[in-house]
Amino acid sequence: MWITPEEVLLANALWVSERANPFFILQRRKGHGKGGGITGLLVGTMDVVLDSSARVAPYRILHQTGDSQIFWSIACGSSRKEITGHWEWLETNLLQTLSIFDNDEDITTFVKGKVSGIIAEENKSKAAQDDEDSGKFREAEQKMRKLFGMPGEEKLVNYYSCSYWKGRVPRQGWVYLSVNHLCFYSFLLGKEVTLVVQWTEVTRLEKNATLVFPESVRVSTRHTEHYFSMFLNINDTFKLMEQLATIAMRQLLDNEGFSADRTLPKACKTLKNVSALKRDLDARAKNERYRALFRLTPDERLDGHTDCTLWTPFAKMHIVGQLFVSNNYICFCSREEDLCQLIIPLREVSIVEKADSSSVLPCPVSISTKNKMTFLFANLKDRDFLVQRISDFLQRTPDKLWSDGHPLALSGYSVSPSPNTTPLSSSLPTPTGAGGEPSQGRHYSPSLPTATQGLLRIYQKNDPEDHGPKATKEKMKEESWNIHFFEFGRGVCMYRTSKTRELVLNGIPESLRGELWLLFSGAKNEMATHPGYYAELVEQAMGRCTLATEEIERDLHRSMPEHHAFQNEMGIAALRRVLTAYACRNPGIGYCQAMNIVTSVLLLYCTEEEAFWLLVALCERMLPDYYNTRVVGALVDQGVFEELTRECLPLLYEHMQELGVISTISLSWFLTLFLSVMPFDSAVLLVDCFFYEGIKVIFQVALAVLHANMDTLLGCTDEGEAMTILGRYLDNVVNKQTVSPPIPHLHALLTSGDEPPPEIDVFQLIKSSYDKFGSLRADVIEQMRFKQRLKVIQSLEDTAKRSVVRAIMTDSAFSIEELEELYVLFKAKHIMSCYWGASCTAAERHDPSLPYLEQYRIDLEQFCQLFGALGTWLCGTHTVTLAARHFRLLDSNKDGLINFKEFVTGLSGMYHGDMTEKLKLLYKLHLPPALCPEEAESALEAAQFFTDDDSPQGEEMKEAGEASGCGDAEEKKEVKDYKYYLRMWAKEKEPKIETIKDLPRMNQEQFIELCKTLYNMFSEDPLEQELYHAIATVASLLLRIGEVGKKFTNNGAKKPTDTTYTQAPTLSAELPQPEKEESNGESSSGQSLVCKALAEAQLETPPQQTSDEEVKDDTSVSSYSMVSTGSLQCEDIADDTVLIGCAGDQQRRGSTLDGDWSITFEQVLASMLTEPPLVDYFEKKGDIQVRMATCKMQRGVERQVSSSSDHELAQLST
Repeated sequence: MWITPEEVLLANALWVSERANPFFILQRRKGHGKGGGITGLLVGTMDVVLDSSARVAPYRILHQTGDSQIFWSIACGSSRKEITGHWEWLETNLLQTLSIFDNDEDITTFVKGKVSGIIAEENKSKAAQDDEDSGKFREAEQKMRKLFGMPGEEKLVNYYSCSYWKGRVPRQGWVYLSVNHLCFYSFLLGKEVTLVVQWTEVTRLEKNATLVFPESVRVSTRHTEHYFSMFLNINDTFKLMEQLATIAMRQLLDNEGFSADRTLPKACKTLKNVSALKRDLDARAKNERYRALFRLTPDERLDGHTDCTLWTPFAKMHIVGQLFVSNNYICFCSREEDLCQLIIPLREVSIVEKADSSSVLPCPVSISTKNKMTFLFANLKDRDFLVQRISDFLQRTPDKLWSDGHPLALSGYSVSPSPNTTPLSSSLPTPTGAGGEPSQGRHYSPSLPTATQGLLRIYQKNDPEDHGPKATKEKMKEESWNIHFFEFGRGVCMYRTSKTRELVLNGIPESLRGELWLLFSGAKNEMATHPGYYAELVEQAMGRCTLATEEIERDLHRSMPEHHAFQNEMGIAALRRVLTAYACRNPGIGYCQAMNIVTSVLLLYCTEEEAFWLLVALCERMLPDYYNTRVVGALVDQGVFEELTRECLPLLYEHMQELGVISTISLSWFLTLFLSVMPFDSAVLLVDCFFYEGIKVIFQVALAVLHANMDTLLGCTDEGEAMTILGRYLDNVVNKQTVSPPIPHLHALLTSGDEPPPEIDVFQLIKSSYDKFGSLRADVIEQMRFKQRLKVIQSLEDTAKRSVVRAIMTDSAFSIEELEELYVLFKAKHIMSCYWGASCTAAERHDPSLPYLEQYRIDLEQFCQLFGALGTWLCGTHTVTLAARHFRLLDSNKDGLINFKEFVTGLSGMYHGDMTEKLKLLYKLHLPPALCPEEAESALEAAQFFTDDDSPQGEEMKEAGEASGCGDAEEKKEVKDYKYYLRMWAKEKEPKIETIKDLPRMNQEQFIELCKTLYNMFSEDPLEQELYHAIATVASLLLRIGEVGKKFTNNGAKKPTDTTYTQAPTLSAELPQPEKEESNGESSSGQSLVCKALAEAQLETPPQQTSDEEVKDDTSVSSYSMVSTGSLQCEDIADDTVLIGCAGDQQRRGSTLDGDWSITFEQVLASMLTEPPLVDYFEKKGDIQVRMATCKMQRGVERQVSSSSDHELAQLST
């Protein structure tokens, strides 16, 4: 490429001149290309270690004039072809012009101006993305693509100098971290090491320090482990690796590919060696931490943060911490954990002003809210800028958020009703108002009892007031919270301190539980910013019939059946509406078992709309991926729990692992937050703590349960005994302070023995969990989750692979190992197509609701690549055409995608079918729909042959039947009942076994396409000439069969049907006679072959009944003399095809295709069987193992090249 002219003092240092003229010199870097010796090796090594630009551009062109010792670098190139193009342009366009100049300075000025002009023209067409990245980084990205053969769509995120440990020897080089790959390159003294690892293949990513590998990063895949060390900043590198691996796991989980954030503000200046993608990922990481810390919605973007102090009126002191500003919130978090936390929604802000500065209170900012609270921040470094940013965000915040627009459009989910959906409202109970009357046909209205209060309050409002000690205790709790509200504020702007946590651990009073759950979970903010969203969603959702709604209906009456609130239609209807609305909001989750249990508890203390937004907070933020189709989140936390058990209770962990209990018992604990295994009054206290503290409380309590039963569990001898001990323990965790009437715990009733075990106070259990395991930190849990997520998702992928192989192995002749390798290649191609551009979106290609067998699909482009790598019928340039036909044949539903089963079906026919099966597949590849009309010369004829009935007699009978039974059909149309449709449905469901007689006839143009394929197919076979001769013979024979068959059909149409069958044996009986006269000339042989062709075309006897020896005797002598140029047009077959002439036939046929000419598959098969080379070719079995190994090596995972010099970079990119 042309480069901005730069001065070069030493032109020949480390460079070799290859071409020269009076004004320019073309040079090659030493150590690149052939030769170079020890000097070349040292130069190549130095270029890699120092990341020299000469590594990616080992050729350059210098400009010099006369005797000047100053040179100017004007162009560089990565390959000889590229630099030669520049050199030829200079010789053609500049040499003659430069010879006119008299002054050397004018020559140099002209050349520099010309090159700068070319560069300016090229820069006009560059994308804006490139302008954001520094020149050094763009050079590294170009180097990555050339070294590892990556396409332009593969974006480099960052690159680092490091050592890759190959055995016990470190190789110094550069690791390139792109969006989809980890790549490493090293070249030291002739030893070249190249490594490419897809992030989707990574099963483990760890940062460790050992004696062998000091401060290294270990990257593990299913088959190998790679160690990298000697990083300048290992922490930054490892964090970026974690982010990229997480994106890859998300892609495997729900096919969400990476897309750059277009709304990211541009940097004020181009940062050296930092790409826009790296800035994007850093911003994402900060956003995720910010949202997790303050329980904010996924669309919240952090604008910035700064150190400051907050005046706390309750403590009469300034607390040091950080102030965070985003598009909808101002948040504060103290530097000391749990000292103070504050969330101020901008919708609540009324005034933001700069207060007077003083030595005690420098640079203060006062923020007032609509509920008369004032917050004072001080020690702000850039107060003016901060106030301006907050003012800008306030101007964008309307008084009533989203009130004018459609509420559903802001959530990111499409919930418009399908026009084909049949409403089910008639079968569902109609909601009623307070007086019992229907609410004007709507499923949800504000007049419903559950729209204004929780179910518990509805059913307790008529209970007599209790004045016992428990009720007194409850009133004391309420009073404590009222005092807290007075001192710390109430609502979303409340100061959250260690005092708040103490009150939560002591139990939230029932009257405040719903309000505080909404506050601590962040659901209150979402509900406030989406008014009317739930009501509208219910109306959209309740009229649908989906798999999720069917599962919901099945589980409605299993949701807390022991509670009286769900023993009547009011509670069941409210639960139905909430679950159905959420399934409509988030089709990716839909409905999962355990959601009904959690939602029923939410409805006891909250209104319907509040319960809905709490469910949103649970499923989408607090318990990520818990309730998807594969409960990945719960499995991940199960792995975290096992790891915590190993660290905190090592003895018990070893024993429990032997019994295999941990994974069995803990899934229900996490999925239902102990609600399904503990008495309701006790478990709801854990839910209180969970909404305030997050998932760490569940881990703490689970560890405390194991610790409390450690001695008993160590004495267990089997899994059942351990589960019984833990089950009984949890059944007897009681809440002695509850004021609600006791709710029987069904599990406790079923498992209680003769002597009930002692009761455990739930408050003591919670206190014990904080005392023993309270040191757990949220960031440590997130780090553990990352490790387990890699393990769990890859394990699920292996399970999916085994399920697919088991489902397909009975229908395929491939072995289990071959099917597994094919699945890996198929899935890799699917994933690669998702991030390197495709004709359709990722969502269209991957549907998690489908069985594993049908989840991953590829389009035509990816199928052509796999067909070229794995197929046995390779036809040179014709391979792509044949692959496209094969794809159309396999794509039964015409959606442009095929799944793995269809892919294997296509390969199985080529590899394991007998000759008949292979020929049948090849035959169908040249008929519609495989042969598209554009490929044939006459689209009309192809369509006619595709739509015609298999036999003319069948079509005539069909027409006759229609003519005679037209009136009867009209009379019977009204009589058809459901039995008729059931019979028709059953008939459609019956498997249709295709026979060779079911295949349609092939017309002449389709036959010519078949001949083209066959001629191309044999081009690289060792028996190429024999196969060419054989197929020429068969083609000539089939053309004659079609001609004679057409005449016979036309002439015999007026004759009785039995004439056909009386004539055929006569013709077959005459076949041996012309063979004896074969030496008399070609004409007699031609007559015998025509007779034989006619007999084969009309005889009903299948070709298998004729022995091979008879076939050979009939055709072996005469076949070579009957290849006719007139019967087959050479330009339609191949340029080098040699056929034996037959002038009379050519005159008779002419140059146009015969529309009445046709042959059957039986005739093709019979003709092929006459040629032993063709029989041997199609009976030969292919070895797919070799082709799969070659296919995997195309994207080399690791290779090492030992040579005395470097290789052409252009070769590395192929």
